[in-house]
Amino acid sequence: MAFRLKLVPEKTTFDFFKHQYLTFGFSVFMVLASLVLVVTMGLNLGIDFRGGTTIRTEADQTEPVDIGAYRSAIAPLDLGDVLITQVYDPNFRDDQKVVTIRIQAQDGQEAISPDTQAKVLNALQTVNKDIKIVATESIGPKVSGELIWTAVWSVLAAVFAILVYIWLRFEWQFSVGAVAALVHDVTVTIGIFSLFQFKFDLSIIAALLTILGYSINDTVVVFDRLRENLVKYKKMPLRDVMNLSVNETLSRTVMTSGTTLLALIALLVLGGDVIRNFVFAMTWGVIVGTYSSVFVAKNIVLFIGLDRNKEKKDPAEQFFDKSDVAAD
Repeated sequence: MAFRLKLVPEKTTFDFFKHQYLTFGFSVFMVLASLVLVVTMGLNLGIDFRGGTTIRTEADQTEPVDIGAYRSAIAPLDLGDVLITQVYDPNFRDDQKVVTIRIQAQDGQEAISPDTQAKVLNALQTVNKDIKIVATESIGPKVSGELIWTAVWSVLAAVFAILVYIWLRFEWQFSVGAVAALVHDVTVTIGIFSLFQFKFDLSIIAALLTILGYSINDTVVVFDRLRENLVKYKKMPLRDVMNLSVNETLSRTVMTSGTTLLALIALLVLGGDVIRNFVFAMTWGVIVGTYSSVFVAKNIVLFIGLDRNKEKKDPAEQFFDKSDVAAD
């Protein structure tokens, strides 16, 4: 007999609307608090958004690169935000070790001065005297500002595309609920980064876009079951149909979120400093996205209401003649 892991029973009868004003009010409070935090405390923007200089170093050594030693050597220079990563390339020799060092823009300077570069090189040569700088590249404030707006527009474009898809796939009430849940997830995640002043860079934008996809996937599963049950239980009150739909998909929701969190928590603990902020954003986003799928999206649909007497049409009929759809 096959073994099946069940985190929740197959059939549950939880009343997800029992404390709807408390759960929804908590969500509204979290969104408003996040906005206040961003306005008052701001974000700890990384080099991508503040500008800075990337130094590419190279050394001839067979031993693995000790990133921690590099960081400790540079720390006394007090250069602010510094990101150190090793570059891997199959074309490199076995004894060719290449490292990039990204240093934030210094006060009043678009790029670090030759004097600062010399200090960095001297500090690194205390780790390995054969280290040399082979290239430098600077990102000015103008380019950084463009990156900020590009990041904002990418998130807004993703939200808009999801709104259109849900509207066409279901009804406009569903799209409003889904987008409200997504705005909730993104805003609360950004608020957490503002509260703890975690570094906010392009990798976090990637995490936000991933959170959007994960959250909407959970929401669509609930909405799809809700649409089926609206047809099946035409006389049942809308609130009860929604409760039934969430309970029927609860096992899938918990299993998906649980297994995803297991992998993310392992990465959070063992992944190292380079990806820690990205993984934290993903972990928090999965938790918040699951919460919003259950307690935010459907609640907004209930508040707006649905016209259950309207004849349900195939979404394809909005764009094609009925004869064309029938012929397919």
